[in-house]
Amino acid sequence: MPLRAARLRQMLTVAANGSICRTADQAGKPVESPPMQKHDSDVLILGGGVIGLACARYLLGAGRQVTILDQGSVGCGSSHGNCGTLTPSHAMPLAMPGVIGTALRWLFRKDAPLRIKPRLDPELIRWMLSFTGRCNWKDFSATTRVKAPFLVGSVEMIADLVERDGLSCEFSRSGTLYAYRDAAGFAKSDWMPRALGEVGIAVERLDGRQIEAMEPALKPGVVGGYLNPGDACLRPDRYVSELARIVRERGGEIIERARVESFELKQGRIAALTSTAGVHAAREVVFALGAWSAPLARQLGLRLPIQPGKGYSITYSRPANCPRIPLVLKEESVCVTAWGSGFRLGSTMEFAGYDASLNRIRLDALRRAAVNGLHEPGGAQLVEEWYGWRPMTPDDLPILGRVPGISNLCMATGHGMLGVSMSAMTGLLVSELLCGKPTSLDLAPYALQRFH
Repeated sequence: MPLRAARLRQMLTVAANGSICRTADQAGKPVESPPMQKHDSDVLILGGGVIGLACARYLLGAGRQVTILDQGSVGCGSSHGNCGTLTPSHAMPLAMPGVIGTALRWLFRKDAPLRIKPRLDPELIRWMLSFTGRCNWKDFSATTRVKAPFLVGSVEMIADLVERDGLSCEFSRSGTLYAYRDAAGFAKSDWMPRALGEVGIAVERLDGRQIEAMEPALKPGVVGGYLNPGDACLRPDRYVSELARIVRERGGEIIERARVESFELKQGRIAALTSTAGVHAAREVVFALGAWSAPLARQLGLRLPIQPGKGYSITYSRPANCPRIPLVLKEESVCVTAWGSGFRLGSTMEFAGYDASLNRIRLDALRRAAVNGLHEPGGAQLVEEWYGWRPMTPDDLPILGRVPGISNLCMATGHGMLGVSMSAMTGLLVSELLCGKPTSLDLAPYALQRFH
């Protein structure tokens, strides 16, 4: 017979205090459980995805001792199956004039590139109202100005990490290529190179013949597009694995399958927290839980405006006629990335809460886009079909910095679709902040307080 929630909470409290707690086995006989293990840390990072690992890498480099808790295995979340593009060209926020009208037109299209699943969800409604209020050119321009130096600097730092730490992750200074087949859509896209040019990000406008000559993997019919020479790419699952290797080699501890269950607050700080791996106390705590940040933060009395934006990908073996440059098939908003070890179709954005189903309709949309745009839409072997939740904020900026009222808590979450691209800069900024150094970028635009 299952234990009632109140009884379970009582057991966890007793265990947290280091006492022996008594449960019942299937035969109803009492058995004794050992006291929960206690852990003390200098810096405790919650979340072993790309952001948590990057924070650990830079903190270890600054001489701090680091422990990471991850509720699953390292890199099993949205760090694993994304397209692996590093994109200063994505400095522009999702919130922009016209996007709400587009989303409404797509509301009942289950395969739409951007879909909001109709449901009564107060948190989503609040998020959408905040997002809608930012769909104007003034906020669009302001956010682009803030994101651009963050992304440009982070991509340069990732390139340096790859070389300095010897990360084997198929990094390439490839650029990215946007390909349009709809002439009207391409004609209306002039705002994009202008917006990026205003923040110093290079974009080259190309006609259809130039793009098809540059990328023979594309089928005929491209009318034009853009080359983003400052972009790069890597294989994200291998990048995360390599960061984990470096963290362990430098003395960091990674505790996997350790789900955080409760916090103990005393005198304005996190005195301890309980996970399925034991009780933990730390001088500093870093919240790097991605899309899971908001539910857990409620235990601390914090409201994080983060919604899980569900993305999908399909990974194949490498086809013979493989793209030379990572592509975005613009009409379908599908990204195509190729590495020596494989080939991936990805993207789409679905606001459907924490729906844990693998939506076949959305996977089929990725395949259709590839069939329409590529001579070889996939390799001979299907390797993986995947989904993951991106931590989306209304203004498309991460939440970084200390939390007022909880002196030893630092946020490093809400990176949206750009966690891999922003990883290195986030790690540096968190390290500088916790070590009492001036930060390389002003953290004010990323503070949690901006939402209150």
